[in-house]
Amino acid sequence: MNGLLIGMIAGAFGVGYFVYGKKQQKFAPMLAGVGLCVYPYFTENVWLLLSIGAALLAMPFLVDF
Repeated sequence: MNGLLIGMIAGAFGVGYFVYGKKQQKFAPMLAGVGLCVYPYFTENVWLLLSIGAALLAMPFLVDF
């Protein structure tokens, strides 16, 4: 149940990042958005879901390309 909830939240942030990146013509938020939408399908561990999600959420702020 926790994995499903984390996946839904990550997907919502992913869609927001993707739309923002597309409007601003920035590749990093678009890539992070796709990653946030896809990674919950391949991860089952809750702590791994949270850590990958936090890294992907921080990526557009740390990497600018």
